[in-house]
Amino acid sequence: MKASIHPEYKTVKVICSCGEEFETRSTLCKDLNIEVCSQCHPFYTGKQKLVDTGGRVQKFRDRYSQRSTQASKEEKK
Repeated sequence: MKASIHPEYKTVKVICSCGEEFETRSTLCKDLNIEVCSQCHPFYTGKQKLVDTGGRVQKFRDRYSQRSTQASKEEKK
């Protein structure tokens, strides 16, 4: 391989939102902050965990709770 055309490959620290920290190697060459890792991902843990990014889940619940209440009010009329 040519030495001058490949990016640097350095050890970086990965920090998950659950608090898990580990080191890996990357061409990014700076620390990574992630939301889901193998310690908290439902596929690996077997637990259902709701990952809410920017309040999207709450917006979804609010939108559909309003529709269901409107539908029930129209049925009563």
